[in-house]
Amino acid sequence: MNVNIENIDTTPVLIVGGSLVGLSAAVFLSWRGVPVVVIDKHYGSSPHPRAIGFTTRTVEHFRQVGIEVPASTQGMKPPRRARVESLTGNWIEEYPWTPGGDGAYGAEQSPVHAVAITQDRLEPLLRDRAIELGAELRSGTELLGLTPDEDCVTAVLRRRDDGHEYTLRARYVVAADGGDSGVRTELGIERHGVGPLSVQRSILFRAPLEEYLRHGVVQFEIELPDLRAFLTTYGDGRWVLMLSDDVERDADQQIEVVQRAIGRTDIPIELVTTGRWNLTALIADRFSTGRIFLAGDAAHQLPPNRGGFGANTGIDDAHNLAWKLAAVLSGMSDSRLLDTYDAERRPVADLRHDQLFARADYKAYLPGAKSDTPVLEDAAIELGQLYRSTAVLGTDPSLPAAARPDEWAGQPGTRAPHRWITVDGHERSTLDLIRHDWVLLSCDDQWRSAAAQAAEKLGIGVVFEQIGTDVQFEEPTVFEHAYGIGSTGATLIRPDGYIAWRTPAAPRDAAHELENALATVAAATRAEAAESRV
Repeated sequence: MNVNIENIDTTPVLIVGGSLVGLSAAVFLSWRGVPVVVIDKHYGSSPHPRAIGFTTRTVEHFRQVGIEVPASTQGMKPPRRARVESLTGNWIEEYPWTPGGDGAYGAEQSPVHAVAITQDRLEPLLRDRAIELGAELRSGTELLGLTPDEDCVTAVLRRRDDGHEYTLRARYVVAADGGDSGVRTELGIERHGVGPLSVQRSILFRAPLEEYLRHGVVQFEIELPDLRAFLTTYGDGRWVLMLSDDVERDADQQIEVVQRAIGRTDIPIELVTTGRWNLTALIADRFSTGRIFLAGDAAHQLPPNRGGFGANTGIDDAHNLAWKLAAVLSGMSDSRLLDTYDAERRPVADLRHDQLFARADYKAYLPGAKSDTPVLEDAAIELGQLYRSTAVLGTDPSLPAAARPDEWAGQPGTRAPHRWITVDGHERSTLDLIRHDWVLLSCDDQWRSAAAQAAEKLGIGVVFEQIGTDVQFEEPTVFEHAYGIGSTGATLIRPDGYIAWRTPAAPRDAAHELENALATVAAATRAEAAESRV
């Protein structure tokens, strides 16, 4: 291996993998002012559209960093699915979206809603925004190896076009290199879960089939005596037929099986591409080792379902990790904050894994007759997950892993509730108050000086917003009820929009209590010095 060590590149964060999760990580980090290098062995997006459903929380993340996702071609309602003999044959039944939920992912609890956009249309938006924010994207670049030391991780890279090998030193590495992650394998991280389910073949094609969408159903489970398949539209003239028989077919055979799924032979079919991939449900036993972090499919392979767990869980990983890396790299927080990434995100992946097999789509893969896991509502999974870590104070051990957002009422460890507010005469969401810094909300002005004092002593940015003065609710009691505090209480929100701490009423020494809480949940580097001055 010929490595050029004379001029070694450096970067605060190296992201391995330039697909959906890697690009999201690049956007979230760059938006927080962290320089990043993204390497990807490919030269662009996959010709296969892959993921299509992006949930409410994902759209909230993109909204925060200035990415406007185009409106869904399928509208605001969740996609409808039916069991059919063929597209033109007998329709057997239509499935509900999920038991106990309507597929809205808690849209009434958010300023945005889920969207249907194909991955190959979303990735260019992420790529452009990452570049605009200063990220360096190196396509056609392979990772040959990683060597961590006390201060950095050394990566050996190779350009595919000319074979040039060189070294890059990064403070931290985010591995978003897919289900077959070479980084995870090199680190020796094992996985748990149901495991491999099947090998899937896909045929992507174009055909004028819009007339069969007039009833609003866009997903079709094909059930013929000798053909079981899944047919769906991407809403842009492209359709995909998914087959689990792992049979290699030539072009004529592909057209033949598509015609059988449609139920007609007189419709022109344009083949676009094919795919072969493993349907797998596996979760990494740990999401980080030292300075290296797993995200997306590298951390958890969650097969496609009517909850959109796979891609969306990975994007949520990147959002959780980005603010923590930014805080540590800035010197505001120490490395203890990074330990909370695994503590917070791995239980979410486990929860979603179990929910997959509690629902109709994958029950058949369980060894037993049924799952003992109760099915949660979409809103609970998407907006109501509960974080437990040292970056949260006051989480009762008896609380469930997830609940509907309206059931939490500002519980520490949960996403800050959305409510419509007025700021400077403009309608906003409470989520719009959360930008780069920590946010403290209260109706009581005494917390203004407490926030300023804590920020100065700990060197951490804290923005105080007084309800009724800086921020207007229709009624002050709306805020108090949503966030679970009284008129003198306060709630502290992390830069990722999760509640880190709250006090229902003002304590005797509000400044001291806030400083101690912030020092703990932010793993503040000045915490010991600040404590010595109290």
